[in-house]
Amino acid sequence: MARNKQRDRAASAASVVETVDGGLAELIPDRERPRAWTLLIDGAPQSHVDLDDPAHLGFEYQRRLGHIADLVAPPNRPLQVVHLGGGAFTLARYVAATRPRSTQQIVEVDGLLVQLVRRELPLDTGARIRVRSTDARAGLAKVQDGWADLVIADVFSGARTPAHLTSTEFLGEVRRVLRPGGWYAANLADGPPLTHLRGQIATAAAVFPELALTADPTVLRGRRFGNAVLVASDRELPVAELTRRVATDPHPGRVEHGRALADFAGGAVPVTDASAKPSPVPPASVFR
Repeated sequence: MARNKQRDRAASAASVVETVDGGLAELIPDRERPRAWTLLIDGAPQSHVDLDDPAHLGFEYQRRLGHIADLVAPPNRPLQVVHLGGGAFTLARYVAATRPRSTQQIVEVDGLLVQLVRRELPLDTGARIRVRSTDARAGLAKVQDGWADLVIADVFSGARTPAHLTSTEFLGEVRRVLRPGGWYAANLADGPPLTHLRGQIATAAAVFPELALTADPTVLRGRRFGNAVLVASDRELPVAELTRRVATDPHPGRVEHGRALADFAGGAVPVTDASAKPSPVPPASVFR
């Protein structure tokens, strides 16, 4: 009975629609979770947040980023994390819930979006989360050397990753910010023939010695447009454990690393600032 009442309240909750710097933002209530919302920008889903259960990650790619946050350090150890791209602050909330006393910085260029999320989906007042409204690369430049255990890049403008966040120069800044043994994780979006994804693998390989990539097998086979999560470090990655976790997700994924990942990249060359392009435009069918 109580659950039915909660669902009735969720069903009656009104969507919140506002114009932000990046377009039309919509917060859509989740009919299955009383205080959960999905953020869309110009119709493209960006984030899902459950205020009652911030450890719940509803989107497939966010679950995979959550696995990475779980594995970057021993359980319960507080982390220092930089989030490039804020969305609805989903991953920052997850880290704060699963690793109390973590210190985090969010860099989100869309100041109006930050205001909307702060007002409608407020952060836990006890969370050590600082939000900067500035460009991701400019914000990263202000982080001190060796500060972060983890840098997460999840930046999209008009459903595309900006060109200046795809280059070896950008990843050089990421590596500067990471402590020795720290990890970089990026949410990448691409479709057939996967030129952007292959180029990003080659770019990361030019800066970091250890890489792994996880995605839905149909995306890796170039059968549809979708998300892939790339993780990179200067130390060996726990590929077996990441593979196990990804394989048991509600939508199981695959992990590629080592020689198989190099073969997948297929001779792609690293991207530089001079050659960088935004990620490809998603087909309209992706958001239907």
